[in-house]
Amino acid sequence: MSRILVTGSADGLGRAAADSLLSAGRDVVVHARNRERAPGLDALVERGAHMVVGDFAERDAVRRIAAELNDAEPLDAVIHNAGVWSGPAVMPVNIIAPYLLTALLRGPHRLVYLSSSSHFGGQPSLDGVDWRGESAGSYSDSKLFVTALAAAVARLRPGVRSNAVDPGWVPTKMGGPGAPDDLELGHRTQEWLASSDEPEALTTGGYWYHRQRQEPHRAVNDEAFQDRLLQTLAEETGTAL
Repeated sequence: MSRILVTGSADGLGRAAADSLLSAGRDVVVHARNRERAPGLDALVERGAHMVVGDFAERDAVRRIAAELNDAEPLDAVIHNAGVWSGPAVMPVNIIAPYLLTALLRGPHRLVYLSSSSHFGGQPSLDGVDWRGESAGSYSDSKLFVTALAAAVARLRPGVRSNAVDPGWVPTKMGGPGAPDDLELGHRTQEWLASSDEPEALTTGGYWYHRQRQEPHRAVNDEAFQDRLLQTLAEETGTAL
């Protein structure tokens, strides 16, 4: 039985993915940002989910969670779902946290990173990026960076299946009630990539939308840009991939 971490699983797409994976008999680790949000996961914990708690805007919390998970049963997969739309936490949560978890967690052989069609509007420039969140960050840039991270991991870790998923603009707290995409389809692709043994789900380096592989922003598969991004993140966090 595969063991899967779903970050940011207190609500929205993360909650839906964790619920569905539990129903499919997977061993699921759910994540809440803080103790105030943790009771919202009680129903999943009562069904057998394990829980970790920590604010991904804080690097020490990400490191603590990684250490806690490394001391437990090995993970088979991680769905890097946690994300914020606007404000100072954009870069810390959307790219620094998944980068640190990727660097620190031992064992996962499937990694799924939540991207967005907004990544097409991102700028492949690393100059002047506020990685620490002292000012508001660009959501589009953060999603370009995390999509490039997924592609870089696929290239550099041949034993790991690493993919990015655009879930669509779905009616979650982040997307708003008027979002036009299908909420159900919005979480199925990441679950499939994290757990399925179908041949397509066992591929790596893809950018997916509703289980269809798409072409991402041209910078995503630019190895020079990937290397610059990884070097910058390593220097910024003091942790190399």
